[in-house]
Amino acid sequence: MTTKERILLRSLELFNEKGERHITTNHVAADLSISPGNLYYHYRSKQAIIYEIFTHYERLVEHYLQLPDRALSVQDEFDYLDSVFDGLWSYRFLHRDLYHYLDADPRLKTEYSQFTSRCLDRLEEIISSLEQSGILAFHPHSGSGNGASAAALKRTLALNVWLVVTNWMSFLVSSVEVAGGTLSIRHMKSGIHQALAIQEPYVTEAFAEEVARLASDYPDYRSLGSGTSKIVSRKAQASL
Repeated sequence: MTTKERILLRSLELFNEKGERHITTNHVAADLSISPGNLYYHYRSKQAIIYEIFTHYERLVEHYLQLPDRALSVQDEFDYLDSVFDGLWSYRFLHRDLYHYLDADPRLKTEYSQFTSRCLDRLEEIISSLEQSGILAFHPHSGSGNGASAAALKRTLALNVWLVVTNWMSFLVSSVEVAGGTLSIRHMKSGIHQALAIQEPYVTEAFAEEVARLASDYPDYRSLGSGTSKIVSRKAQASL
């Protein structure tokens, strides 16, 4: 691993563990036993490190959201959600204080907006594929009560799922009292329960039982204070 790669990986770990605002480039350099000048040679600022980390996160999520060359199954839907929340956990500091980073870096703000647009398009494609597989169904009055078209319902569902995904870390940090004060991947993946609740009105009767069975692995975040959750990471920690 090159020095530049080591800087990026250790920065990600420290930002996740301690919070980006508590870590300076000098902290990263000292932790890696390199000089501040050596770090500066590779990254001129902490902002540059954050931007580079985002580009890795961006590629990871877009990789997770690729469609296979076949019809989607119920298991595929759960694999999508599980993978994306794995990515969120691996890069959790980004969504803990996202608006701060976007305000501080116009380039990052522009690229994040473009990233969001691409992800929403991918989500709509996934939802349409689930519809083609008969797992989801969208009717003019289904789940809306306002006569929205099927296309509009799919766009709305994609947006609502994205809002849950990208805001779940902020919600946990600001609103959830965690035993021991430390969030875990179990808390992060409880967001899958919320994402599934949004799509519930559109699940067809033929697949409702299978969806409910798989969904039982992802309890409501309020139930994590007692008992043992089945939630585990299905993928290795994202590597840079």
